Amino acid sequence: GSTMSQSEAAMAKANPMYNSIYSQLPQYFGEQPWTAGPVYVGAFVMFLFILGCFIVKGPLKWALLGATIFSILLSWGKNFMGLTDLFIDYVPMYNKFRAVSSILVIAEFTIPLLAIFALKEILSKPDTLKLKENRGGAIATLVLTAGVALILAVAPGIFFSGFITTQEMAALKQGLPAEHLAPLVANLTEMRKAIIASDAWRSFFIIVIGCVLLFLYQQRKLKASFTLAGIALLCLIDMWSINKRYLNDEQFVPKSKQTEAFVKTQADEMILQDTTLNYRVLNFIGFPGNTFNENNTAYWHKSVGGYHAAKLRRYQEMIDHHIMPEMQETYQAVATAGGQMDSVDASKFRVLNMLNTKYFIFPAGEQGQAVPVVNPYAYGNAWFVDKVQYVNNANEEIDALNDILPTETAVVDVKFKEQLKGVTEGYKDSLSTIQLTSYEPNRLVYKTFTPKDGVVVFSEIYYPGWRATIDGQPVDIARADYILRAINVPAGEHTIEMWFDPQSIQVTESIAYAALALLLIGVMVLAWTQRNKIAKKS
Repeated sequence: GSTMSQSEAAMAKANPMYNSIYSQLPQYFGEQPWTAGPVYVGAFVMFLFILGCFIVKGPLKWALLGATIFSILLSWGKNFMGLTDLFIDYVPMYNKFRAVSSILVIAEFTIPLLAIFALKEILSKPDTLKLKENRGGAIATLVLTAGVALILAVAPGIFFSGFITTQEMAALKQGLPAEHLAPLVANLTEMRKAIIASDAWRSFFIIVIGCVLLFLYQQRKLKASFTLAGIALLCLIDMWSINKRYLNDEQFVPKSKQTEAFVKTQADEMILQDTTLNYRVLNFIGFPGNTFNENNTAYWHKSVGGYHAAKLRRYQEMIDHHIMPEMQETYQAVATAGGQMDSVDASKFRVLNMLNTKYFIFPAGEQGQAVPVVNPYAYGNAWFVDKVQYVNNANEEIDALNDILPTETAVVDVKFKEQLKGVTEGYKDSLSTIQLTSYEPNRLVYKTFTPKDGVVVFSEIYYPGWRATIDGQPVDIARADYILRAINVPAGEHTIEMWFDPQSIQVTESIAYAALALLLIGVMVLAWTQRNKIAKKS
């Protein structure tokens, strides 16, 4: 999670000429996708855990060791796909994890627990480590922890073949003049070695201090209470100093300063004058890197871009397959047309139109100031289609969007055929109308009229838990065009209402209230029995 420029050890070796590059590169140099912070249990905790594998006896040790190994193997994800596939296919809710590394929360619990059992063993029996059967285990633990840390501190490159990822190397080759590549790579390698050495020395000394405390206790030079307090303080200092790298004072700012982060540009001001109930905005400033990593646009408008840690997978797939390529095409087409949208080919951005992207924000002028461009081709909140094209799977559905015109054809997975009553022909003419009359994020109301039965596609993301009625009568929602909703609408004038009311929330609330009621009854029963006991005694 931390960048190179945040490490003192690294910056001590840095060539100042490349500082701007180092402020963007992470300290991590493995091939895994990196997350905001590593799983760290503590150097001495790890020492005690490995020691526990040798000195703790009984089935509980094997259970904790087994759970730790199992958790680590699962966290390897695609690097151990057999096990991961087994869990994704057969273990309920497992596929809801965003990152496979989340499963390491088990190891974060089992490692310290076995470490505590090892410490209890040593403190309750001061001669534990003197016993012949445990001496070998203690030496092996020292070699595996302090020994490995010392090797890394002295020769940080010994376990690693390279210090720059394939992705980084490709980006550096592309963005750097050839003569700077070799010196930068050499300097970056030196800096990353310095980070490893610095942390290895740190771990080495923490383990040594912990072992000294255990040795003094064994020699009867230190009381159990002081040993325990010393180890607790050692582990706290260890954890505190690492955690401060990821959660520190700089991240806590006054609320006023946090809201200041969302700057309203002149472009935002101009777009906000449009009081239409519901439309979307797409920000091209800093494209391609910035569009799906900034939330300033989403603060002021309904944004096609933006970042969220729990993004819908289907939407991410649409970004990769259609939205990003279309943005590239749109950017070039609008720039060529000098912002004159009437001379731009709208077939280049059908998915953006389908998402009702009414405004594009483009950089203009030397300063790259934000300028809004009205997109007259956006399809609106909902539209009737001429026909429904059924496909067999998700791949066919996403690929079909390369060819169809969404205002004429709705692509629907065959799984949703029943929800649309199996119709393949829609109906649409100049008399068919649908209009959004009320908008709330969790409730939408439309007025519609059509001379014949038809199919309406809504520019709203399909998600389980949304329910719909036509004139108060429940109706099925189908998924169309990979991410949107579709409903079969009968002829005549009707009111369509959609709202979000997932069953899971109702179930969760019922369980929570029932548990609360049981807790209150339990407290009352306890209080009543205590009162009776006191009354009998008196």
